[in-house]
Amino acid sequence: MSRRGRQAEAARNDLRLLRAAHEVFTTQGFDAPVSAIAKRAGLGMGSLYRRYRTKEELLQRLCLIAMDRVVEAASAGLAEDDPWEGFAGYVRACVGFGSGALAPVAGTIEVTGEMSRTARQATELAGRLVARAREAGALRADVTELDVSLLIEQFSRPAPGPPDELQDRFKQRLLAIALDGLRAPGATPLPGDPPSLDWYEGRWTPDTS
Repeated sequence: MSRRGRQAEAARNDLRLLRAAHEVFTTQGFDAPVSAIAKRAGLGMGSLYRRYRTKEELLQRLCLIAMDRVVEAASAGLAEDDPWEGFAGYVRACVGFGSGALAPVAGTIEVTGEMSRTARQATELAGRLVARAREAGALRADVTELDVSLLIEQFSRPAPGPPDELQDRFKQRLLAIALDGLRAPGATPLPGDPPSLDWYEGRWTPDTS
């Protein structure tokens, strides 16, 4: 096989591993063995370990991919002329690819420099998107960017059992209800204080106590 052919095959195998890892971790839990990932991808353990030496490296890669996709979704939302449509499209996109599905690993893996940089970029873009919708009078004034992020996390959790078209339709229905709840002016005052950035980011700091 030529060098280009080997590189293409390695890229395909990496994609298979990442897809399998995301499915296994989000359906079986983050304690699932990496052997289950290799089996789901149809590859040997050697192929997995050549690319990812530890489970932590694999989870870091998955988190970084999710953050990159959030950056893309927020950029697309800001490119939309209508502030509400840009905001709602961002939320739907993030829910669609499950951007918050890996949130439960917060505090259990090391946050790399690349993860930190990408997270800051995602936060900055999402903040601009939320502020624009709020300033346009489309998003209720008491909703913060972190409220939206936590809402996306909730909708990113996979439903019990195998993937099901009916479950996906129900999720889209509930998401439409939630988005309407975010529209200005808002009928019910929100209880308590909004989440703080220190609390939100602090979840990714391992507990050493």
